[in-house]
Amino acid sequence: MEDKMNELENVPVHVSIIMDGNGRWAKERGLERAAGHIEGVESVRACTEAAVEYGVRYLSLYAFSEENWGRPQEEVNALMALMFKSMMAELSNFLENGIRFVVLG
Repeated sequence: MEDKMNELENVPVHVSIIMDGNGRWAKERGLERAAGHIEGVESVRACTEAAVEYGVRYLSLYAFSEENWGRPQEEVNALMALMFKSMMAELSNFLENGIRFVVLG
C-alpha cells in the first residue's frame, strides 16, 4: 500500500505524448497503415484512462504534425476522419467526466 502512495505522490501535473509510429507498427505486422492509426486510438484511450486513474490534471497529445500534411491525401483524409470519429465517440465520456478538449494548431 505504501508503494502505491509513493507512486501517487510523484505523479506529474502535465503529461505530453507524441504519437508516432502507428504506420510503422502496422507495416511491421503486414497491415495497412490505417490499421496502425486505428490501433493508435486504442493506445490513446489507455493513456487517458491511466492519466485519470493516477490524477494527471493535463494530458497533451501531439497527434498530427506539420510534416503529416505531406502524406498522401488519402491517408491525411483518413486520419482526419478517424480523429473526428474518435472524438465524437468519446464526447459523452468527456462531458460526464468534466474533460475539456482543446485543439491547438
